[in-house]
Amino acid sequence: MSRLAKERSAFTRRAALIGAGEALVFGGIAARLYNLQITDHGKYALLARQNSISERLVAPERGLITDRFGVILAGNQQHWRALFMQAMAPEPQAVLQNFFTLVNVSPDEQARIAQDLASRPGYIPVMLKDFLNWQDMAAIEVNTPNLPGVVVEVGASRVYPLGPVAAHAVGYVARPNRKEASADTVLSLPGMRVGRTGVEDVQDGALRGQPGFVQTETNVHGALVREVAHDAGTPGQTVALSLDAGLQQLAIASLADNTGAVVMLDATNGEILAMASTPGFDPGLFDKGVPSAVWNGWMSDAKDPLQNKAIAGLFAPGSTFKPTVALSAMQAGLLTGDSILTCTGSFTLGDHVFWCDNHVAHGSINLTTALQVSCDVFFYQVALLAGIDRMAAMASQLGLGVDLGADLPNAAPGLVPTLAWAHGRGIHWAEGSTVVQGIGQGYTQLTPMALATMIARVATGTAVGPHVTRRVGGELQIGAATTDWPALDVDDRYLATIRQGLFEVVNTPSGTAYASRLTIDGVQMAGKTGTAQVHNNTAAQKQKNFNDMTMAWEDRPNALFIGYAPFDNPRYAIAVVVEHGNFGAQSAAPIAKAMMTYAIQNDPSGRDAPLSVPLQSGTAALPVNGT
Repeated sequence: MSRLAKERSAFTRRAALIGAGEALVFGGIAARLYNLQITDHGKYALLARQNSISERLVAPERGLITDRFGVILAGNQQHWRALFMQAMAPEPQAVLQNFFTLVNVSPDEQARIAQDLASRPGYIPVMLKDFLNWQDMAAIEVNTPNLPGVVVEVGASRVYPLGPVAAHAVGYVARPNRKEASADTVLSLPGMRVGRTGVEDVQDGALRGQPGFVQTETNVHGALVREVAHDAGTPGQTVALSLDAGLQQLAIASLADNTGAVVMLDATNGEILAMASTPGFDPGLFDKGVPSAVWNGWMSDAKDPLQNKAIAGLFAPGSTFKPTVALSAMQAGLLTGDSILTCTGSFTLGDHVFWCDNHVAHGSINLTTALQVSCDVFFYQVALLAGIDRMAAMASQLGLGVDLGADLPNAAPGLVPTLAWAHGRGIHWAEGSTVVQGIGQGYTQLTPMALATMIARVATGTAVGPHVTRRVGGELQIGAATTDWPALDVDDRYLATIRQGLFEVVNTPSGTAYASRLTIDGVQMAGKTGTAQVHNNTAAQKQKNFNDMTMAWEDRPNALFIGYAPFDNPRYAIAVVVEHGNFGAQSAAPIAKAMMTYAIQNDPSGRDAPLSVPLQSGTAALPVNGT
């Protein structure tokens, strides 16, 4: 065979071998493609779907609550939390067991998680653990392959920088209950909170905001590959209150360890500048969950720290009710500023003796002197002249015993009785019942907010009404700065006479509040002290001029003071109640003096609040826990 023939034969064999190899390779590829696309199509389609983009809603940041000058009263603090997306986990129960092994979750919380998973769609994340510490986060990170569907993210908790100081006014938030979450899917999002009391409750809609979303890509194991898109949603609006944080802190400090309330208003427009109630509580506990020991302590505390005594505490007004009694008689033409009535130290009606304070005989006096020295006998007689229905009608005009329409929840209207009210309850109304109403005892029960409103109306002659919300989202609220309140249906001459008597209470040596007169040049405060019995002393005790300070604390009289300043141009009105403080001049009037001094010197109502606050996000100055 020739050389050429040999070469051709070898090439043919090599080509055949190469062709066979190529056929084998391409056959294998074809077979693999057949398996991938035909035989195992369902399996890999499922894996592809699992390695996909998922989207979930996220709770918006709750809006800030500030005082009138931008001081944050309620903000947000960032922290870490673990969520669970049930739809991303092939075996949810196995994932939960792995998580509970790694992170300490109480049995109660495990039960809550199970209920949330059963009641919510798979695309709504469920909170597994809030407020993660570094050890929790490290354990979750290391075991990510065993925790498909578990997501660690930054959340926000509600914080109150002033703590108990503004707790009753600002309120608190808590997790939505099941009924609320079922009615509104957004409320089922982890981190959503609902206002329960105070401004947090009343302005809840404005503070909530609108939810955002997060799009993430996960692999077949449920592990996060990357975040595709993130929209934080629309934060809640900033709500600016009329409160002045400085006045608020002073009110709490002035009450000190006493139980009671202080309310200060701008007398011209009704803005609430301070609203303090003691004892207080830490509102931040409600966001995380109040420990049972703390809750039980609150519930067993006779001083009721959760009650906002400023708007819901009901107290006999004592002698602070006397201006109302006098105006009711004057309006009916039964009393004038020149009328003279005699006090012998007691007043006898039938077989009952009604004593004047300390059994002092004030002699023949007129109305302004009766207010100045707080003569009970004078007002026993005025009450009988006016009658209970006239007193109630005047009280209503002055904001007592009625709904004031304040933008705060759970405000009590109080009670000023009428004959119809008594008859409707089977109460026999005798003249003696009217007599004690004349000095603010008996059935009359009023809130400090109502008393502050009353003195503001007496001072200005207008039907000013209290309110605390000043701006929402920068917009000035209707009525927040108005001075266009309707005039009272009371003759200006009568109001002038009452004002003169209130001036003498504070600014003359024989006045009951002279020790608490203002020491600011050119500025005087007018007001009225009150001492309201909570214990019915026996006749023998009264005859001996019984000393209330020897009684148990809970049986001592409540101390009250109402007032306004400046006298010649009323701007600020105040009501102070110190529970079992004994004498208004001793316990309540000094608090009013301190508050008025601060207000006059700092003039919070005379300065307009800023249109916006420096921080539009409460998290801007409050860091993530642990960082």
